[in-house]
Amino acid sequence: MRALIQRVTEAAVRVDGQIIGQIGPGVLVLVCAMAGDDPASPAAMAAKISKLRIFADDAGKMNRSLLDTGGAALIVSQFTLAADTSRGNRPGFSQAAAPDTGRALYEDFVAQMDALGIPTATGEFGADMAVSLVNDGPVTIWIDL
Repeated sequence: MRALIQRVTEAAVRVDGQIIGQIGPGVLVLVCAMAGDDPASPAAMAAKISKLRIFADDAGKMNRSLLDTGGAALIVSQFTLAADTSRGNRPGFSQAAAPDTGRALYEDFVAQMDALGIPTATGEFGADMAVSLVNDGPVTIWIDL
């Protein structure tokens, strides 16, 4: 799995102009299931993100995790994270998991985050979404598992 994590003070996702998911402080997770991901990938990604120390402690150092702060996660599927731009100017997406597999892995990732006690909100798999956020820091981190 591949994810782009942004620490946020707030974030929301809209479909057809309607908010379908929103959070306050926490992380926006743009996530892509990759071809070859196995059933253990969602749990491993959830464990990594939940423990990632990207929130400030009392001294202002990034020493606290999502689990430590009680922050939320807005999780949005984004197959374009699998873009291959190595040839030409048109990205290829053959490294992304097939849609049925991608949906199952995405839904499992959301369930894994929820099972860890992290308040979650989501986008809509496969939909044309508008995502808004206030990036805090900014802190943006790329994770490949």
